[in-house]
Amino acid sequence: MRFAHLRRADSTAASLAVVDGADAILVSDLLSSPPATLQQLIEGGDDMLAALRSALASGEAQRHPLSDFGFDSAVLAPPAVLAVGLNYAAHSSELGLKTDSAPTVFTLWPNSLTAHEATTSWPRSLSETVDYEAELGVLIGRPAKDVDEDAALDHVWGYTVVNDITARNVQFAEAQWSRCKSFDGFTPTGPFAVTADEVADPQDLHIWTVVDGQTVQDASTGQMVRSVATLIAHLSQSLTLLPGTLISTGSPGGAGYSRDPQIFLRDRSTVTVGIDGIGELTTHCRIIEA
Repeated sequence: MRFAHLRRADSTAASLAVVDGADAILVSDLLSSPPATLQQLIEGGDDMLAALRSALASGEAQRHPLSDFGFDSAVLAPPAVLAVGLNYAAHSSELGLKTDSAPTVFTLWPNSLTAHEATTSWPRSLSETVDYEAELGVLIGRPAKDVDEDAALDHVWGYTVVNDITARNVQFAEAQWSRCKSFDGFTPTGPFAVTADEVADPQDLHIWTVVDGQTVQDASTGQMVRSVATLIAHLSQSLTLLPGTLISTGSPGGAGYSRDPQIFLRDRSTVTVGIDGIGELTTHCRIIEA
């Protein structure tokens, strides 16, 4: 199943919806006590998802054109957003950084979450070297603590697309990476979150980025240094991964910082990151003169 947080043009409130092709079915039309957000749906566990599938199969709920809505972030108020750096060898090499024996892990702050087709802005005084990073986002479904790699994917609820936008000058000036990647609007997600059964193999997905009409990243999740299962097993050794936790699993090569000439996100740039079978996530950029 495919879900999105949708909002009408005349409303600031988002509604959780099932997306079926060009149609949207509001979850509030399917269940008598519906979850208001994807987080609540995930916390409802297998029983709530099964009830939703059953209600949808009846075919009685009203369908709305998806084009009648705008998007909110596919992920709202997760218990944590964990990001993994240097998880593709090509990206580590192009940044001149070493892939260590253990994953590079940092957190992203909730103010950075934003939606498909949203505008992300930042002051020129803070950065003129803002970069894009297409990433596979993994949503935890069941609490994961000390899980084996063989069982790790059993704890995955689903997947989404993440653009891990990064202020490179801040990244290389500080010892930690949270701030450089957590400006307001620097973590677009979506447009959709798809359930795990929609993805046969998270290590066999085409992942790509287009900036202002130019394809700048074109890779496969099979090129990860550490697979999704490996990351979940590793992270669960030190903390309990709670339902709804978002793990952003790293970016392939082709970042703007390393290109010759370099490509950074400019005022009025449009960047689309996509993963086949999950979705295409577009962000519009504005630089504020200060």
